[in-house]
Amino acid sequence: MVSLMTVSQLSLQLMLAGAFFIAAIVMDLYKEKIPNKLCLLAIFSGFAINAYYAQLEGVLMAFFGFALAFIILFPTFLFRILGAGDIKLMMGIGALMGPDLLVASLAYGIVAGAGTSLLLIIWKTGFSGLAKTLKRYWDCFYLRSYFKPEPGEAAGLRVPYAPALALGWLWACSLDSDISELYFNWHIYLGLGVT
Repeated sequence: MVSLMTVSQLSLQLMLAGAFFIAAIVMDLYKEKIPNKLCLLAIFSGFAINAYYAQLEGVLMAFFGFALAFIILFPTFLFRILGAGDIKLMMGIGALMGPDLLVASLAYGIVAGAGTSLLLIIWKTGFSGLAKTLKRYWDCFYLRSYFKPEPGEAAGLRVPYAPALALGWLWACSLDSDISELYFNWHIYLGLGVT
């Protein structure tokens, strides 16, 4: 059973993480950038909440989540797979939720990213743009030569990754036993019954 302090801590962490993801998705979709202020607020909130509820142990958990996000995701920035805003956002989520949920969120975020990227490519370029890209990749592989992307091809698109990271976080949360128990308790408390 989750203790009262843990219930309030976990509830606050989930609400804040959800709010940070919603703000990041809106900014990423409309401005193609996740602002530093949002990321710094997420990082600060993670350290502050964990320090308040769990003192030194909480600060260490926040630090390990923060550092692990940087260690795992910095190479993706170097290879231009993810933007700096995505990485800083996940550093904030790592500080807020801890390293265990962070790793699960990133793993599920990769799977969600494949799906959201494919949908975005089809939406923006159509199936013909996807076919052109696959043909170009095949030609590059088969002929062992690089060919520049043509206009209307998927390779030139910028894919916002905040939605995929949020979906990965939601997926990880849905499989976490403490969060499931919290959801069940809130469901009963609000008189919604068991579903």
